Amino acid sequence: MGVSGFMRRFTYLFKTKTYPFGYIQSRALSNSKTFSTNDAVLPVLIVGAGPVGLVLSILLTKLGIKCSVLEKNKSFSKHPQAHFINNRSMEVFRKVDGLAEEIEKSQPPVDLWRKFIYCTSLTGSILGSVDHMKPQDFEKVVSPVSVAHFSQYKLIRLLLKQLENINFKVCTSEASERHSFLQGRRILMGHECVSINATDHCIDVTASFLEEGKLKQRNIKCNILVGTDGAGNLGEYLLNERPGMLFFIFNTEAIGVLVAHDLKQGEFVLQIPFYPPQQNLEDFSPEICKQLIFKLAGQELSDVSVIDVKPWVMHAEVAQKFVCCDNRIILAGDAAHRFPPAGGFGMNTGIQDAHNLAWKVASVLQGIAPLSLLHTYETERKPIANFNTALSVENFKAAMAVPSALGLDPTIANSVHQVINEAVGSFLPSVLQRAMLDGIFKVGRAQLSESLLNESNPLGSSRLAKLRHIFEEGKSLQLQFPAEDLGFRYFEGALVPDTEPLVTAPEAPTGRRRDYIPSADPGSRLPHMNVRVSTSSSWETISTLDLVAGDKVEFLLIIAPIEESYHLARAAFKVAEDLKVSTRVCVMWPANAVNKVEARSKAALAPWENYLDVVEVKRSSDSPSWWNICQMTDKGALLVRPDDHIAWRAKLGVNGDPSLAMEKAFSATLGLRPVNVEETTL
Repeated sequence: MGVSGFMRRFTYLFKTKTYPFGYIQSRALSNSKTFSTNDAVLPVLIVGAGPVGLVLSILLTKLGIKCSVLEKNKSFSKHPQAHFINNRSMEVFRKVDGLAEEIEKSQPPVDLWRKFIYCTSLTGSILGSVDHMKPQDFEKVVSPVSVAHFSQYKLIRLLLKQLENINFKVCTSEASERHSFLQGRRILMGHECVSINATDHCIDVTASFLEEGKLKQRNIKCNILVGTDGAGNLGEYLLNERPGMLFFIFNTEAIGVLVAHDLKQGEFVLQIPFYPPQQNLEDFSPEICKQLIFKLAGQELSDVSVIDVKPWVMHAEVAQKFVCCDNRIILAGDAAHRFPPAGGFGMNTGIQDAHNLAWKVASVLQGIAPLSLLHTYETERKPIANFNTALSVENFKAAMAVPSALGLDPTIANSVHQVINEAVGSFLPSVLQRAMLDGIFKVGRAQLSESLLNESNPLGSSRLAKLRHIFEEGKSLQLQFPAEDLGFRYFEGALVPDTEPLVTAPEAPTGRRRDYIPSADPGSRLPHMNVRVSTSSSWETISTLDLVAGDKVEFLLIIAPIEESYHLARAAFKVAEDLKVSTRVCVMWPANAVNKVEARSKAALAPWENYLDVVEVKRSSDSPSWWNICQMTDKGALLVRPDDHIAWRAKLGVNGDPSLAMEKAFSATLGLRPVNVEETTL
């Protein structure tokens, strides 16, 4: 089942309509909070074994939820595809045993991919370059981990290794696996989801598969369905002469973008313009692709191997709905949104979808929260998807600024192509249409001739000056967006909205890099700070993000060691016990209190034991304290959700009954009762 199948169905959620993928027959489900516990009903079925589906299956399994995965392909793709992993996704991977560390160890050295290079050929003149790594990106001040450059198919290998470690199995359609699939921890390959039927009791999914050459179908029942499916040598030369991640190549023979997935392994993806129907996929045979590569490289190469050729269409779209059928059918990743490949938002947004969704699904299936909690997934993630769509479009426009400065207006090529397809050109023979298209492109590429594009030529000099200005002003294609990567915020959903009005409206995306400013506003990701925690033998340094559990649905209350906050913590423990939700208290001590942390918390919080004393680690004497970073006083408190986002904040302390404050905070976050924000003055 393709992305289009799942996405288009959500345009017609409350109708019965047939599509290439099959159909969804939707009707109102009961508001019961219970699910079928029949062994023949799988708690969670995930469709799509890409990075998002595999990450979700890992997170759910770690939270104690049985799940299995359907994948229509019989094997995992070796096509490199996505390759940039942003800060927030790497933080999520830190929750998966050793995954972030494995990626950091396995990726190419940063100096080999930190630049985008613009040139006339891989061996020709350099028009300009952009270094996308800033000094602060390496200092790990705002995050305990850095961004990474790692091909998607390699990431999938590591995710499968992680799944194998928690007893997942990759299965074919053999009959012996049918029952065990319902017990969870299975990836069923070669199975395409062809129809979905929502009943009052469960979701009926029909999957087709080939067995002994015959097309067969299998019916699978599940409580919740989540659709995540979508989307020696040259390397040695570039290693030594001009290492980089992206190479934008413009010359009179060809135009293209070479993505260096791994210079040491000589692994590349070449992207070139494609204009069907005048051009067909068959026109790009391995030999023709080799010749294109030679033109872009500036010389013939003896060791080029064309592994795969695929057509690709850029999309910028977000599903109308992320959940339906009483919140039991859910979209995530490419099934919910698709972006231009400008900034690497596709896979990263999907991974963060999975992180947002996992604890909510677990809360519902474990009886902690009602089914309605799952709707907050759409409430929170859809605005992020819309924003990231706009941001990636702006970044793509920035990418187009470079060819425009060189005299290549991409809109002209698209307009010519449209005229050929829809106007006079459409009546001409296909051979003549192709000749017209090639002729127009040849005229356009003539703008890149060395006789024109040089400092001696007034027009060429003007264009090169314009190009330099684009690079100097940061107006070209960007790779990192720290403010959006770490600073995205949920304004409503599974949280208590802030009582303080926004001073300014959220800044519209510009396509330029903006630095992240830590925030403890409700809905924001918990700010990172290194802290020391006492172990049996010594003090260990960890991140505040490590205080949030990854193996159970557990909330984190962060307080200072003052009497009022201890009262709040005791109230939180009591409320959480009544609601049957695990809660941990973190007592944040100032940096100069390493030798003062004694038995105070134990006495103040008894008989409760699920607490932790930690001490701030300041980078220097004038570095801000934890409460300064959060723009709060030490009389305040933070309640953090299992996905590291802040559910509730008491900025200056709690006015009134702490038990009532905690009851409102947990109830609003878990969807147990509506909360009147005006009543929650903190």
